[in-house]
Amino acid sequence: MKVRGLIRDVTGASRVTRARRNLIASGSSENHYSDPIRELAEEVHPEVTRVRVVKVEDVSLTARMFTFEACEGDKLPPFQAGQYCSLDLKINGTITTRPYSICSAPYQARQNDHPFFALTIRNGKPNEGFASSWLYEHVKPGDEFNAHLPFGQFYYEPLRDAKHLIALAGGSGITPFFAMAQEIAHGTMDADLTILYGSRNTKDIILEQQLAAVAEQCSRVRFINVISDEPDYEGEKGFLNADLIRKYSGSEDCTYFVCGPLPMYQFVSGELKKLEIPERRIRFEVFGAPRDITKAEGYHGDSSRVWKCTVCRGLEEQVIEAKASEPLAAALERAGIPNHTRCRSGACGYCRCQLLEGDVFIPSEGDGRRYADRKFGYVHACSTWPLSDVKIRIIIQ
Repeated sequence: MKVRGLIRDVTGASRVTRARRNLIASGSSENHYSDPIRELAEEVHPEVTRVRVVKVEDVSLTARMFTFEACEGDKLPPFQAGQYCSLDLKINGTITTRPYSICSAPYQARQNDHPFFALTIRNGKPNEGFASSWLYEHVKPGDEFNAHLPFGQFYYEPLRDAKHLIALAGGSGITPFFAMAQEIAHGTMDADLTILYGSRNTKDIILEQQLAAVAEQCSRVRFINVISDEPDYEGEKGFLNADLIRKYSGSEDCTYFVCGPLPMYQFVSGELKKLEIPERRIRFEVFGAPRDITKAEGYHGDSSRVWKCTVCRGLEEQVIEAKASEPLAAALERAGIPNHTRCRSGACGYCRCQLLEGDVFIPSEGDGRRYADRKFGYVHACSTWPLSDVKIRIIIQ
């Protein structure tokens, strides 16, 4: 065996280092590394997409459709008919987010010529709809936003759902069904859709002309207005009750999609139970926290109180005010503390934080937490109301 000299052996590391530097120097200055899985994930579900308003049009007396295209350098991610988009908003110094169902069809975001998506937003009633009213009144073509999409499970899944979909809509809850109707008419969604749309009167039916046009074009889409406050109306009258749902369901196996305001959600839930519809055949989509938490079942707090909320971020602690009448997410936004929200209904978990001290109220209809989160004291800030002084820990954003 040949034995190398001591000096040669102990200087081996320097030779390796020198050879490594020579290889680096002779290499290309361009980065040829790529991670196709990560690139695909970022394309399908980017953290943020910068978008610009390109068109605003009235679709009822109190609702407007806003069409968005991606800003230069960004690309619209794919989505399914029925999913929603969350917009970052800055209104009078308040930084917040709001979710809105996408009312355009997925194929329109994939087309080569001017791909787009659209949101239909209704003007809020007095003292209601803080963000919706601002968007309705102030947004114009050319305005830019940070958009987060797609989110939500409110879409047709052929391996799970029946071929015949019964859409039960109220108010602005009609918007995801317009997306489904267009996708079916285009031939890129293989399903039959019957839309029962409940309204108080015929004066302010959102997207009525657009939906009627799709239904006339495509035999697989039916659109039926149901009017409650006009006795002389010649079509379907009353509410979306069990008899009406049974009438349009026929003898087929159907999946029922429900989207609308909370009172309608509660009423329709009872009517579907009368029909003994299995839960696996029902899909619900409800955006937003209850407007009046005192009317929620089981609430026992004093909504007039203002509590202290200690917010922990790493080693930092900050004490802010938290109104008993508002979810914790609103208190965080008012204090300028970032804590991402997307659905604002307690479902998605983006605003998840840990309750360290204090008592809170979480309505059963807005409790989308996992079993482990409930067990170990985690809450969703958008659907959690303080009942006392509280202390929470959030992820540093």
